[in-house]
Amino acid sequence: MPTPPLAYHDPGFLDSDEGRPVRILSEYLAPLRAFNAAGVTATVVFFGSARVRAAGPLGRYVGEAMELARLVTEWSRSLAGERLIVCSGGGPGIMEAANRGAALAGGRSVGLNIGLPQEQRPNPYITPELGFEFHYFFMRKLWFAHLARALVAFPGGFGTFDELFEILTLAQTRKLERSIPVFLYGSAFWKEVVNFEALVRHGTIAAEDLELFEFVDEPRAAFELIKSRAQLAPQPKPPVWFAKSRRHRDT
Repeated sequence: MPTPPLAYHDPGFLDSDEGRPVRILSEYLAPLRAFNAAGVTATVVFFGSARVRAAGPLGRYVGEAMELARLVTEWSRSLAGERLIVCSGGGPGIMEAANRGAALAGGRSVGLNIGLPQEQRPNPYITPELGFEFHYFFMRKLWFAHLARALVAFPGGFGTFDELFEILTLAQTRKLERSIPVFLYGSAFWKEVVNFEALVRHGTIAAEDLELFEFVDEPRAAFELIKSRAQLAPQPKPPVWFAKSRRHRDT
């Protein structure tokens, strides 16, 4: 009788319902290992639509996202070590513009891609060792939040809203260990599509919740805000169980 494969080498098990916890954990541990190896401890996260194109009605935001990412990366590279790395969702549109801007400045950038049936494919400007493919949205959002020292949300749709409000909810409920400055880029767009003041008026959020973000409309102004408010401290330490596992490996 042939020797059966080890469970963690068995594709049939790993792809099964019973193997789901292993797959979920892998989407946490594999990026953690890669970030540690690359020395990535802090990011500036760019959210925005995959559908925005330079020739479309929101086309100005492509160039402005690229320029902001270039400014952030250029500044980061001037510090002692690459202290802030541009991070995007890894796809086209605004995400590609962010990764491309970092590349233009000669820096690295992260791409947290997720497999979708239509437009989401990794863009070519992501630093290869910092490109990741996710199946689970919630694990991808964990990595957006885990390393973020500032967040810029450009115009987007459901996905951008989901990612943005995840961070705002974490900040509102004090689930974050540090403050993450949130900038909504394109005040005309954001004020049209979300009536934040109405939420206060209806009593569903508090007036002070409006202080969790601010609007920006120009790359240089957004850069200066990031530069003055982003925390450059390294990422929080890994969970205790992970640190212990590295000291006491199983044999």
